[in-house]
Amino acid sequence: MADTFNYRIDHHGSLVRPVGLSTDDPDSVTQAVREAVAYQRKLRSTVVTDGDFPREDFRSAVLDGVSGFRRTDQTDPDGLVRWVAESLPKAGGPLLADQAARLADLTVIAPKASLPSPAYLAATTFEPGSGITSARELGEALAEIIRAEIELLVSRGVRLIQLNNPLLTSQLATDPADPGALSFEDALAVDGLAARLDERPEGVRIGMAPGWSAPAALDRSRAEQLYAAIPADRWILPFDQGTPAELALIQALPEDRDFCLGVVDATVPSLEDIDTVMQRIDAVAEFKDLEDGAVSPSRGFADSANRPLLTAEAQRNKLVLVETIARYCWGNEF
Repeated sequence: MADTFNYRIDHHGSLVRPVGLSTDDPDSVTQAVREAVAYQRKLRSTVVTDGDFPREDFRSAVLDGVSGFRRTDQTDPDGLVRWVAESLPKAGGPLLADQAARLADLTVIAPKASLPSPAYLAATTFEPGSGITSARELGEALAEIIRAEIELLVSRGVRLIQLNNPLLTSQLATDPADPGALSFEDALAVDGLAARLDERPEGVRIGMAPGWSAPAALDRSRAEQLYAAIPADRWILPFDQGTPAELALIQALPEDRDFCLGVVDATVPSLEDIDTVMQRIDAVAEFKDLEDGAVSPSRGFADSANRPLLTAEAQRNKLVLVETIARYCWGNEF
């Protein structure tokens, strides 16, 4: 798409929080966000986020902003606090739109907002016997809320919105993982509802991150089913391990979709070899137009505030490397 260059150097949204930052102190959060914006500008990112600093984790914009969910004292295998749906959710107001509008006031660079996908939330919070008929019913209710929030974000000037569903790529394997509370087909239907906007102003991108890693072996037909069901303009795909499945995931992407390649591993401090990364990107260029592409880290650096994946310095080194790789690919054309 013609204006992909506006978002060429991307990241998933969450950044390592400053030491001692508490979401209970609005003034310190506001100052931390200001400093994060300046930080991203210095690193020449073409998108700017609030680092998720005002939130406990990447799900919090929804879980904290709607009724019907109960926080438990349990922790999921991925280290996130478990929440349980007790009734169909209802939004009490904007989820991210007010914060995104304030973010836009701090910079001329495109503000980006990230939200958990409704299918991900439904799959991880539904419990039988809660009074909700099914995980699909829960997912559809969440999809309506999230789609309305996306429309509001767009009206407030946000041009890049990313939905995160870390569960989907495991469903693309030749031997798919257990889908849990929501089947693969239902998950696609639910997330498709959230991403489907009737009107999309010029320059708006709805992005989908279907997982932090590719499966060991990709079922091409299931990947095609994924892309057909969810009308996202931009797909943020894992591309940091150099596996055939990562390449196949991009090959299955329809020609009319943008792609953002997660070219550096956000979970380890060691830096990737630029020549190796460029060889991988050259392989993509054999079947995709790189003008429709972008680069980013493989995932967020701190999807949970208290569990950063790297130190602040290691994070900076990774983001600098992403910017360098972008310049190797596209020169200074952004």
